[in-house]
Amino acid sequence: MVAQPQIRPGKVLLEICLDSVESAVAAERGGADRVELCAGLPEGGTTPSAGMIAAVRKKIGIGLQVMIRPRGGDFCYSADEFGIMQRDILIARQLGANGVVFGILHVDGSVDQDRMRQLIEMARPLKVTCHRAFDMSCDMEQALEDLVEVGADRVLTSGGKKSAVDAMPTLKQLAQQAQGRISVMACGELSIANVKAVIAYSKVSEVHAGLGTSVSSAMKFRNQRIEMGTLLNSEYQHVVVTESSVRELRAAIDSV
Repeated sequence: MVAQPQIRPGKVLLEICLDSVESAVAAERGGADRVELCAGLPEGGTTPSAGMIAAVRKKIGIGLQVMIRPRGGDFCYSADEFGIMQRDILIARQLGANGVVFGILHVDGSVDQDRMRQLIEMARPLKVTCHRAFDMSCDMEQALEDLVEVGADRVLTSGGKKSAVDAMPTLKQLAQQAQGRISVMACGELSIANVKAVIAYSKVSEVHAGLGTSVSSAMKFRNQRIEMGTLLNSEYQHVVVTESSVRELRAAIDSV
């Protein structure tokens, strides 16, 4: 594991969600403080391969958070899936991640504290973020207290809505409730146009954004008769994060 990058006190932190080496390098050059590395972004993010984690770690010096999610869908996991999460945490730690990102709920929508605690203890000394399983919980106020109790370092949330702009009162309430016991990181369609308002109103100290831009494939021959995946028209394009988009968002955040 590499050392935790040093962050200037009082700075609003910017984390970029991405799925490639190219995007990770662009995020660092654009001024991001951390990246959240995922696979399966159309599903909301799943665990990236060991090869991808190692390649990104080799290329960037900023914080590297690794998604630990064995599949898309809900956040109530079987014993086998929980075992996969345990192994993936160990792999991420061995490959130099600074943190891991996961969340587990009971069938009733409450935080599965027992299994969250087990994974957090296994992850140490890495930092632990509870992802948007939090937004899918039955009671976010109680879920925040549950995460504080099990020792999570951070919670990623859009305030239970698709857009952080629509959830600013909730984000503000969560940040006040946290009282520094856990960091509240805002997400949800954040952009240059709205990030200042979200930070100024909610007083969150960290934000998380995607900023993905669709890039056309370099393939000259294109077989349009079939599609390999379930996303329509996805074979000849992919999504990347650009340095300029991160730099512009960083500038907007720093101007708050």
